[in-house]
Amino acid sequence: MVFHRAILCSASLLALLAVDPAFAQTGTQSTPPSDGGTTAAAGDTTATPTDQTLDASEPQGDEIVVKGVRASIVGALNTRKNSTQIVDSIVAEDVGKLPDNNVIEALQRVTGIQVTNRSGGEAAGISIRGLPDALTTLNGRNIFTAAVQSFSLQDISANLIKSVDVYKTRAADQIETGLAGQVDVKTRRPFDFDGFALSGLARGIYNQQADSYNPNVALLVSDRWETGIGDIGVLVNGSYIKTNYRDMTTTAGALVPFATMNPAAGTGLDPFQRIFPAGQDPITGQFVVSPGLGAWQVGTDTGLATAPGSSMLVNGVSTPYVLSRDAVFNQDLYGQRERPSANIAIQWAPNSSSVYTAEAFYSGFRGNTFNSMQFSFVDFWAGAQAPTLYDGTNIVKSRVANKVYGFNSADYTQNKTDSFVYALNGKWDVAGGRGKIVADIAYQTSTYNTAFIAMRTDRTADQIKVDFNAGGGIPSFHFNDDSLLTKPATWNVAQLYDNAERDHGSAITATLDGEYTWDEGFLRRIKGGWRIDDRKAAVATRTQDALGLGVPLSTLGAGTTFTNSGFFDGRADVPTSWVLPSGYWVYANADKVRSLYGLKTSGQLSLGQVFTNDEVTMSAYVMADGELSLFGRPLQIEGGVRFVTVDTNSQFFNRLNNFAETDTSTATTKFLPSATLRYEITNKLRLRFNFGETLRRPDYTALNPNYTLTGDLTGLGYGSGTAGTANLRPTQSKNYDVALEWYFDRDSAITVTGFRREIDGLVVPVTQRETILNNGIVAGATNSFAITRPLNASNGVLKGVEVGLTYFPHYLPGPLDGLGFVGSVTVLDSSQNIPQYNTTTGELIGQFQSAFFGVSKFSYNATLAYDKGPIGARVSYVWRKEFLANNEARLFANPIGVWRTPEKSLDVQLTYNLTKRLGVTFDATNLTNSTQQTYYKFGGSGGPEKFNLGTLLLARTFALGVRYGFR
Repeated sequence: MVFHRAILCSASLLALLAVDPAFAQTGTQSTPPSDGGTTAAAGDTTATPTDQTLDASEPQGDEIVVKGVRASIVGALNTRKNSTQIVDSIVAEDVGKLPDNNVIEALQRVTGIQVTNRSGGEAAGISIRGLPDALTTLNGRNIFTAAVQSFSLQDISANLIKSVDVYKTRAADQIETGLAGQVDVKTRRPFDFDGFALSGLARGIYNQQADSYNPNVALLVSDRWETGIGDIGVLVNGSYIKTNYRDMTTTAGALVPFATMNPAAGTGLDPFQRIFPAGQDPITGQFVVSPGLGAWQVGTDTGLATAPGSSMLVNGVSTPYVLSRDAVFNQDLYGQRERPSANIAIQWAPNSSSVYTAEAFYSGFRGNTFNSMQFSFVDFWAGAQAPTLYDGTNIVKSRVANKVYGFNSADYTQNKTDSFVYALNGKWDVAGGRGKIVADIAYQTSTYNTAFIAMRTDRTADQIKVDFNAGGGIPSFHFNDDSLLTKPATWNVAQLYDNAERDHGSAITATLDGEYTWDEGFLRRIKGGWRIDDRKAAVATRTQDALGLGVPLSTLGAGTTFTNSGFFDGRADVPTSWVLPSGYWVYANADKVRSLYGLKTSGQLSLGQVFTNDEVTMSAYVMADGELSLFGRPLQIEGGVRFVTVDTNSQFFNRLNNFAETDTSTATTKFLPSATLRYEITNKLRLRFNFGETLRRPDYTALNPNYTLTGDLTGLGYGSGTAGTANLRPTQSKNYDVALEWYFDRDSAITVTGFRREIDGLVVPVTQRETILNNGIVAGATNSFAITRPLNASNGVLKGVEVGLTYFPHYLPGPLDGLGFVGSVTVLDSSQNIPQYNTTTGELIGQFQSAFFGVSKFSYNATLAYDKGPIGARVSYVWRKEFLANNEARLFANPIGVWRTPEKSLDVQLTYNLTKRLGVTFDATNLTNSTQQTYYKFGGSGGPEKFNLGTLLLARTFALGVRYGFR
């Protein structure tokens, strides 16, 4: 494209015109400064957060120089101390010595970070001060996975990491997206080392739940040479991790109304019959009168009343009801993932005033999962028997149900991701060292492929006995014929679901930054820059479903079935074994299976385009640093403004209408101001204030106006679906931060930070009923759907306080010398208005207040660290209060809000250095054998003791390894 060539030409021309005459010197020059420490790396395209002119007035000689665990902790502390912005960090002890499997696991020890989604033997999601949308950057460059806005940080191996910086405030020279902040991952470069460096590690990780041993290996080789054309360095770093895991979940279904044992006359209800929600006329919105239908709606936010004797209208008759679960089910998931990754960096310093860096980064993911699901409805009323209720409620604790329908489902998923980043960077000191120019151009591409196939079997069981909460939020249930669960002849071959998707994203990005500094006077630095990014994204998909074959599972032949064992590790009174089609066999023989159902096979299948996107972002900024004296102490001021314009051109393709194309174009222009004050009250006590504005851009899939539909699989009379909103605008946030930091020793500090986020245009889901003809639905065929779309219909405020402590005492005797503590506490409060809409007409009918999703009001982490002689150790404990995790589909849930119980993890990391270069390591995670539990709240109150939903067993892991390093 023309503008790409213009970028290269303008960047090169400016660099050449600004080059200091000293650049013309010949011969070998002095070694340039290392990219490490608190100065910006040569490839950092957002240089200000670490390229400081607002440095502490303390002399650098006051900084402690240590190695090992203590070095990593003190290094993180010094990053915050010397930064203009509020930034917390993780710093590797040494090459390859970040004691975690991926970046997210490492971040759980950072102040203000809350980690979620610990399934699969690892942590897979983070929020920063309660917000989940952090900008993800690699060496300062924005990175992403496939067609989404962010990068899957869990795919970055900790073996490749030099440090991770979490920026909680913003300056004008930082990329504007991400309300939560910025997570910048820094990799190694050859100029980090004085000469030759070699590092390798090999770990064996035992996953107790899967009873599997898994490899984690890495190797780094780096060297640098003085040549006739200057210093040259080359680094190659690679990592490979493979994990076999098992996740086991048992769940009590949604709470829905049932008739009492003595239903009122005129309702048409039998004893203990399930009361389905009344249908509504799509024109008038009135309830349709039909036997057994009650005047209630699914998908309410507070749920139905739980007091004894609560009633609703059924066919115009006031009818008491009880609330009982509609189902119970188990999921036994077997998974495998592989993560190959590598980075290569070449650096050239022709003289002491310039550094050129070329680097490439690769991150891959290979995964497959086989989810063995056993599902049973508990809703039929044949031969009804009186249930047992919780005292003082109308909630059913236990019951017996006869003639219940159930199914087993073999769900197999295969996925693959390949992400590449290629970059060229030049960094020049000009004007006698007072000026600096950084030019950078990067190209990245990321592709994600996934395939899913699920084969079900079903049967009607004579009887099931259920205690929906037998203790600890875990249900208990058994059939009167549990022995038949493992008999293939008992099960009929039912539906097949078959789909696949391919997501692809690419971007070419160019940046140019320049600055000039002064040593005296109020004005200390002026900086400006420009960035252009051309981002492309595309998604293609296919799907086909089929009804059941109606033949016994046993007729499929030998090798086609799978029977699990030992489900839930003896921690629940539920069936521990059942038979179903083997997901591995179904996937390996997909065409044979498709043929059995009369579906298209591989040669006839093709992906249909869902959307393509081309988004061009241009931004420019200017900022200035100043310093003045206030009461004899320095007050440092930084202010700036960032201008950004975004042009998005999209093509969406309607799969329900022969892939008819719809083109949309949107444009956004914003000025985003920012300001930071840093006042040194004393040499050890400083105060910071920051104001800045940031954006959250909608994901491209949220813009797609076309439908994704699911049939009426639960007998409600309508299906469900989603669709995007083409004119979604970015969410915008005004951010305020105040921090007081006391660095009471050279390696110890207390930090207290208060913050407030005022967020405008939060995206919330809006659901309404629609009639969609010719929709192609086979399973649960219907023309009526509850469609959920995103809208910028909410505003919110997030505020809180975080306190951090790093303390290494110097007075401890003998073997206790080297003991230290790192910990933090975060208190959050959030509120947003959630609009309520009539599901039929789509009209706004009210508002209610809700907490943000994923926000725990209180969380803390505590790490006891020890570093003395050959021993390095960490014992870390993290805990977070219960939180609103997500909303279930409004198709059936009552209420829709799903909460999680408090989460915790106790981890240990040990290192023993046998020699200066060779060490052995031991790591253990989740030593408390904790679980992940979900539950409902009715009327905004309650908990897992009555409203339990699902319980997931989290794996414990133990790792033994060796590390070798030569420098």
